Amino acid sequence: MKSKNIPDDIKSKSIKEAQNEIKDIISNLENTETDLKQSIDQYNRMIQLNHYIQEKFKEKLGKIRSPKLDTINKPLKKNN
Repeated sequence: MKSKNIPDDIKSKSIKEAQNEIKDIISNLENTETDLKQSIDQYNRMIQLNHYIQEKFKEKLGKIRSPKLDTINKPLKKNN
């Protein structure tokens, strides 16, 4: 799922907020009183939240890797 398919209200959340919403959705889905339509909608939202979290982790991983690779791949400077 591309980020363009993720609703803006999800994109504005922190990773922690998205994780908490997933926990809430799971609790609601475990409730046997939830109707099928609502369950499907909640499940789809949970999938969007999960994709959003994955994108955020990939972004963070890219930021972590880039500086380390830059320092590792640069030749050492000799002081003359």
